[in-house]
Amino acid sequence: MAMSAGGSTGGIMAEINVTPLVDVMLVLLIIFMITTQLAQPKIKVELPQGTLLAPPTDTPPVPPVTVAVRQDGTIYWNDEQVTEAGLVAQLRVVAPQAMQPEVQIRADKDTEYQLVANVMTQAKNQGMVKVGFITTPQHAGQ
Repeated sequence: MAMSAGGSTGGIMAEINVTPLVDVMLVLLIIFMITTQLAQPKIKVELPQGTLLAPPTDTPPVPPVTVAVRQDGTIYWNDEQVTEAGLVAQLRVVAPQAMQPEVQIRADKDTEYQLVANVMTQAKNQGMVKVGFITTPQHAGQ
């Protein structure tokens, strides 16, 4: 901002120098013009049209299956204790279903990763598609 003193009124006169502002705006305009040309794809491909299919309303949603793994290696299928062979048998039953449930794995925080990885591997080997983890949300300030 340019300031000048004096003049016929004797007070301070303030003027804004817009030349640097215009220079910056022109540079930004040129940059945006160049980048918009680069952002457009060079190879034209005719993409297929997607269709939005609503999920069938006549079938109720499939409840998820909960697999809990304790620190000592004990496995629970929907809150019932099972062996590893029992887990595989249960997975073999639900995997070929048309509406496959999601397998939600809950594990103690001190459980060895190998135990959880074994459950994930068994679910994958039996053909389960959706496998997720259940955790406790972190509170603010921790």
